Amino acid sequence: MQQLSDDFRAMAAKVFKNVPYIKLLGIELAELEIGTACLGLAIRDELRQPHGLLHGGATASLIDTAMAFAVVTTIGEEETASTVDLNVHYLRPAINGKIVCRAKVVKNGRRLLTVSAEVFDENDKMIATALSTYTRV
Repeated sequence: MQQLSDDFRAMAAKVFKNVPYIKLLGIELAELEIGTACLGLAIRDELRQPHGLLHGGATASLIDTAMAFAVVTTIGEEETASTVDLNVHYLRPAINGKIVCRAKVVKNGRRLLTVSAEVFDENDKMIATALSTYTRV
């Protein structure tokens, strides 16, 4: 099975240290393999909606970021990709602790990529699922 190079992993780590939006949310890289990515997000007050729950936009941002990293592991070095659509199903609220998103490229087509994701809380309860399409640009 093909492995990600050390250079690619270093590039990914650099992105997590330098991209302002990822830093703003506090998204952390947990695992990265070809076609998959696992990212985490600690729930904190700045990410809550008025009722004290994790804001759905924070969850969606975690999902989109995890999916993007899964996609990047499957496309050429000179290629880029962009989100076409993102469909999130929120299953239960997240209140405290940390959430983890596992994203996987389901189909890597010539032009479009289909990606799925699942988000779990610290008790390993699924809080959201998502399906997305990316296009090569």
